[in-house]
Amino acid sequence: MLKEFYENPLITRYASREMSSLFSSDKKFGTWRRLWIALAESEKELGLNITEEQIAEMKSFQDEINYELASEKEREFRHDVMAHIHAFGEQCPSARGIIHLGATSAFVQDNTDIIVMKEALELLEKKLVNLMDKLSKFALEYKSMPTLGFTHFQAAQLTTVGKRAALWLHDLYMDYEILQSLKPRVKMRGVKGTTGTQASFLNLFEGDHEKVKELDKIVASKMGFDSVYPVTGQTYSRKLDSDVLNFLSGVAQSLHKMTNDIRLLQNLKEIEEPFEKSQIGSSAMAYKRNPMRSERIASLARYIISNTINPAMTESSQWFERTLDDSANRRIVLPQSFLACDGILDIAINVTSNMVVYENVIAKHIESELPFMITENIIMEAVKKGGDRQELHETIRQLSMQAGREVKEFGRANDLVERIVEDKSIALEREDIERLMNPSDYIGRAPEQVEEFISDYIAPILEEFSDELGLETELTV
Repeated sequence: MLKEFYENPLITRYASREMSSLFSSDKKFGTWRRLWIALAESEKELGLNITEEQIAEMKSFQDEINYELASEKEREFRHDVMAHIHAFGEQCPSARGIIHLGATSAFVQDNTDIIVMKEALELLEKKLVNLMDKLSKFALEYKSMPTLGFTHFQAAQLTTVGKRAALWLHDLYMDYEILQSLKPRVKMRGVKGTTGTQASFLNLFEGDHEKVKELDKIVASKMGFDSVYPVTGQTYSRKLDSDVLNFLSGVAQSLHKMTNDIRLLQNLKEIEEPFEKSQIGSSAMAYKRNPMRSERIASLARYIISNTINPAMTESSQWFERTLDDSANRRIVLPQSFLACDGILDIAINVTSNMVVYENVIAKHIESELPFMITENIIMEAVKKGGDRQELHETIRQLSMQAGREVKEFGRANDLVERIVEDKSIALEREDIERLMNPSDYIGRAPEQVEEFISDYIAPILEEFSDELGLETELTV
């Protein structure tokens, strides 16, 4: 079968069916029809001359979108909302005259965008919490396993595998907090009319301000919202789009950072993302196990982060009550940012469900660096046996330089311990030093920090979403 035209990889390769469905034409135009029905019902309840038969007729066709006729009308009118009003009216001859009564295009377009974004945020919230659940389990399992900490990607003091995972988890926790503050601010644009003054509805209700205010609330309630924006122009403020995409960017930043670490750890052969039995790492180098899942997250995350500039520019460049230069941009930026964020959360859940930890490699790396890290403890132990602190410091500094030279210039093992044992100016026996070589003595409160963070901050969230947990994801490609 030929495939002659461009296919969006966010749909074919990365996003879930649930998220793709939210941004489908069926969802969009079906919601337009539900909004028209809610408007007609509310107008009838407030006294306008609309019959039950007209509303029943509209409901009978709310999910039967006659796309072919709508496309034909749009080519004729060059106006998508009017095209769909006429297409709906063809199916509902008795209701034709009251569809979209008093409304402007933004009534269906903007309110639908908000409804879809609200549901898409709820889907992302479910996936975000599932990812936090996976990472919590991993962090707790490895909370006490020492590993080299890195600053400047140079070996630093020890931390634990679980504590590092807790850092990734904390970033996601911050994203979760932002989402909780964002959700109540996603309100319906409501029933506001052409420039947001509700003038057309005030005319329909013959100057009755209370009925106009009530219409705004009833329609919102019928669409599942308990609040509307108190004032709008023809459109809702595009600042909402900017806030929503900034949240998506925050998730992308967290996952990009986490998978950067995993990619580096995979290079060190300490931790590896899942690698399936039949997976191929390289077309040429058969032995390779590339961190392709983490690389894919990084790739899509950069796309999401870069998309935040679009709604910021749209919001700042709107003229008065509206311009139309937002439309084409938003048709692309909003869906694709959500689809990409959905994709990276699915991949991240997959990665964190099956990460492989190579304990022996981690221990070997600690062993090669630990002698340098415990020199301060060696000095203190030697002072207890009568040594001079300043002289000991200089001696061990010189021995450390010699050991470092062995490692870096000749590729040999770190022999600092041997050099200290052999140096008679340091009154320590081998067993004295070996007592100082237990990595678990250098991880501070890392295990306790992991336990306390997850118990105090993450567990209550997981408890709240307990019915939503257990999500497993598989990659499409």
